[in-house]
Amino acid sequence: MKKSFFLVAVLFLATPFLHAQSVPYPLTNEAVYHQIDRFEVLYGNDNYLQTTAKPYTRADVIRYALHLDSTKARMSRVDQAALQYLFDDNNELLSPPELPKTLTQKQDLNQISDRDPPPYKTNKKPIFKHFYRTPANLYETHSRFFDLKVNPIYSLKIAEQRYEDKAVSLQQKGIDIRGSIDNRVYFQTNFVETQTLFPNYVNARIKRDTAIPGVSLLFKDYNSNLFRLNNGGYDFLNAQGLVGFNITPHIGLQLGNGQHFVGDGMRSLFLSNFANNYFFMKLNTKVWKLQYQNIFAELIANKGRVGDDLQPKKYMATHQLSFNVNKNLNFGIFETVIMNRTGYFELQYLNPIIFYRSVEHALGSPDNVLLGANFKWNTAKHLSIYGQLLLDEFVLKALFIDKNGWWANKFGNQIGVKYFDVLNIDHLDMQLEYNKIRPFTYSYYTSTNSYTHAYQNLAHPLGANFHEIMAKLRYQPTWRLTLDGRLMYASVGESSAKENWGDRPYTGNNTRKMENGYFTTEGVNAKILLTSLDISYQLYHNVFADLHFLARKKDSQDATRNERTLYFGGGLRINFGNYRSDY
Repeated sequence: MKKSFFLVAVLFLATPFLHAQSVPYPLTNEAVYHQIDRFEVLYGNDNYLQTTAKPYTRADVIRYALHLDSTKARMSRVDQAALQYLFDDNNELLSPPELPKTLTQKQDLNQISDRDPPPYKTNKKPIFKHFYRTPANLYETHSRFFDLKVNPIYSLKIAEQRYEDKAVSLQQKGIDIRGSIDNRVYFQTNFVETQTLFPNYVNARIKRDTAIPGVSLLFKDYNSNLFRLNNGGYDFLNAQGLVGFNITPHIGLQLGNGQHFVGDGMRSLFLSNFANNYFFMKLNTKVWKLQYQNIFAELIANKGRVGDDLQPKKYMATHQLSFNVNKNLNFGIFETVIMNRTGYFELQYLNPIIFYRSVEHALGSPDNVLLGANFKWNTAKHLSIYGQLLLDEFVLKALFIDKNGWWANKFGNQIGVKYFDVLNIDHLDMQLEYNKIRPFTYSYYTSTNSYTHAYQNLAHPLGANFHEIMAKLRYQPTWRLTLDGRLMYASVGESSAKENWGDRPYTGNNTRKMENGYFTTEGVNAKILLTSLDISYQLYHNVFADLHFLARKKDSQDATRNERTLYFGGGLRINFGNYRSDY
């Protein structure tokens, strides 16, 4: 029966009339996602992108970039450089000068811009004539029927901790490959090996959950004489990969192993890239002002350091509908279900246009269903206001009349604002965000149906039972130099050794001690304050020299849980984003 889950995928693989498409933009490339937000607010979107569902495809990004290029909008020099960066970074979607414009998708994209030829850059002196022939790619080849890009991945970060007799370090190395065949099938894969020494609060989180946040269940110890470490480091592998098709010009399919993000904020209450990669099948439909996304995924139902044992599975089915009311206003609805069957996927959830709640009730309410709504409003030429409302379950009488803290009133909300060119200073951008999630949200009466993957939260890193305020100030005085400052303040309610206060979704809520009296941040209360500053200088395309500063303080009612973290250091990145642990 488990093979039924893949039946739909097999049928799509056999579809003969597929058209060109492109791979997703990595979620780790925060600069691109930030820049697209800037472009949308300052110069308009005209329905080229719907920003709620991420990652974007490279084709959508370059289509939007070509549209902006054709409008001849008055851009600052930094925005003009950002636009050229997008062209360089996605040149497979622009016809190389030496090739005729015979590929259907490239014709369609190039017609958006009135530049002839489109802004396709080459290097005058490639390395050994074959490497870095263009700014963005170590090796690439183009033909009418085949396109291939190969790039190295490398990241090195070293920092000295004040309160620990060991350094913080991160070394990652790998390879990224992407391409297309016959302009109909596209693919991407990357493989990264990591040796890391985390700061103390991340180590405490790993010890609690027996999993590295956002990365892996499988890891081994890493020792380093250089960094004065005999134990406490981690060595692990991480890989992503997908293959994609277009079923019609407006419906695309992806099969892969990776992550997703739903929302416009720094956090998502719906679905984020905090958890480890998971296998998924995604249908994405774009027509008129609508974007409709379906994700069917296989998740790991338990935790623990494992060897060769097969881990029990659970499954997720998700709907996300996004509607551009006009060029400045967007609304969306979200629905997801977590199910746990013995060896098979519940086929009724494969219906892409039915409400999961109705299916769940028809099956006898065995599954964990969450609903949500979101909005985004771009206004006043420089502002974007956004928000999310998540409903796990609640009863109005218990919430507004009795007000007795019934445990099953489970919901969360988010409100935020982005302000671009603060005080008319070019590329001084600010973002403020508030998040609140009630106790036991995302949990279920059994831990196996919780909204988690490998005991990592699928939504917010803090899980549930907290208030949080986040702020980000980003300044880019030149295209190459970026300063990114962040602040997080959270009040959290944590479980004790004997009492479950609903902060960890992977803990079954049937272990609660009472029915009423659960209010946000109750339990073992703790206050967390985190500030960070990242300074990056782009030496070459996607090659960055970095400086890092982070200070974090956690004050808990339980003094044994207090944490102090302070470190300063630097590093180098090639084709890789900043690894953040801002929780």
